[in-house]
Amino acid sequence: MTLVNGLPAHVLFVHFVVVLVPLSALALVVSAVWPKAARRLGLILPVLAFVTLVTVPLTSHAGEWLERHVDSGPLVRRHAELGDGLLPWALGLFLLATAVWWTARRTPAPQGGTDVARGGAVVRVAAAVLSLVVAVGAVVDVYRIGDSGAKAAWHDAFSKTATGHGD
Repeated sequence: MTLVNGLPAHVLFVHFVVVLVPLSALALVVSAVWPKAARRLGLILPVLAFVTLVTVPLTSHAGEWLERHVDSGPLVRRHAELGDGLLPWALGLFLLATAVWWTARRTPAPQGGTDVARGGAVVRVAAAVLSLVVAVGAVVDVYRIGDSGAKAAWHDAFSKTATGHGD
């Protein structure tokens, strides 16, 4: 899909990515740190991360089409290069969300100081740390991509002084 109602699809799809990546990242971290939240979210967690994963290549594909239809200066090329790096982060969000969901739906580990309980705690801490790293990486990447896209779209596209119209 390249145009939606006469507009480049990329400028519309990007809004899904800008909302879904941070939302998936937040849901993942909360679920990884707080197993009760993961159980309450249930299947929503991996489904949300999957929808996020699907929107990234759709948005990238629409962006590649748009790149071929605009002046491809250094700002546009930088934005395209940064955009190519988001898919691994989205895949990481999906894989971790699926793992956290799968783990949370299992029967809770035995209570107390048993080796099984300690092993489960170690796995939960590792999953929480990894989830935090991937979530932060994904959100920072979305910010960097969005910032570069805004600069590419708006660079020299407006006057820094008021034109006097509409005051």
